[in-house]
Amino acid sequence: MGVVSKLPVYFEPIPGGGLVTAKLEQVLDWGRASSLWYMLFGLACCAIEMMCTGASRYDLDRLGMIFRASPRQSDLMFVSGTVTHKMAPRVKLLYEQMAEPRYVIAMGGCATRGGPFYYDSYSVLKGVDLIIPVDVYIPGCPPRPESLLEGCLKLSEKVKKEKLSDWSRDVRQ
Repeated sequence: MGVVSKLPVYFEPIPGGGLVTAKLEQVLDWGRASSLWYMLFGLACCAIEMMCTGASRYDLDRLGMIFRASPRQSDLMFVSGTVTHKMAPRVKLLYEQMAEPRYVIAMGGCATRGGPFYYDSYSVLKGVDLIIPVDVYIPGCPPRPESLLEGCLKLSEKVKKEKLSDWSRDVRQ
């Protein structure tokens, strides 16, 4: 079994040869979906589960996801935990510093809808999607690392379907 048989479906092997043909756009879309660089933004207890997912037992690296400490080098932001009104401008600023195309995963009940603080606290934002767009929501309090891995795979599928040429056309306008 060679490399050609392990590649995704949209790559076509040439019969009898070891070459692979594909459109450049397909190769770039596959590369973007298979190498998401993420920035952690842990605000509360969900951050522990998020760090656990990046550690050796669950290992986000096997999905091609690499932790970056700088928003300028990241194209994915994990927001996990309670987002307060005081922290909201900083979340938005970090999101704006990320390079295009950028993606957000909201992890946990607090990041997605305000969690148990929805009715009882005036200082908690009722979901991070009120300040930045969210691509994948992961419910739970806190969600298990398996849920975060599934959310990352869902985002990867979304990125594969998104065409780089469509994105670049929108940026120029």
